[in-house]
Amino acid sequence: MSWSQKTITMSPRTRGCYLVTDEIVQNLPELKDYKVGLVNLFMQHTSAALTLNENWDSDVRADMTDALEKIAPESWNYRHDAEGSDDMPAHVRSSLIGASVTIPIRDGRLATGTWQGIWLCEFRRMRHSRKVVATIQGEKFK
Repeated sequence: MSWSQKTITMSPRTRGCYLVTDEIVQNLPELKDYKVGLVNLFMQHTSAALTLNENWDSDVRADMTDALEKIAPESWNYRHDAEGSDDMPAHVRSSLIGASVTIPIRDGRLATGTWQGIWLCEFRRMRHSRKVVATIQGEKFK
């Protein structure tokens, strides 16, 4: 059993849901060394999130952004507003989506479904660069 861990600095993004599977895989060349295992991706921020969802139709990402804005609207009268009016709704959305995803590794590749991709959901208006800790556990090729 082998372990690997690194921090990935993601490209800066503004509010929205983004397909980042390729960016994650490019930053994890060590995936190819694992015959079987798991990779856990952990978002080190409270106003962004990671999830698995549709990897083909960008309308799904736009619809998700719109739906989350309706679920946790900026216009609500939040108590916490020290970092701006978009900060507290970002925390709510982040809690709803989650800070991490765990994906199986099979034969050196992510074992996602045909239509699954890794999304980074950015909930702040201003462009932010986010850090994701990737932890791999598994059996390497011999």
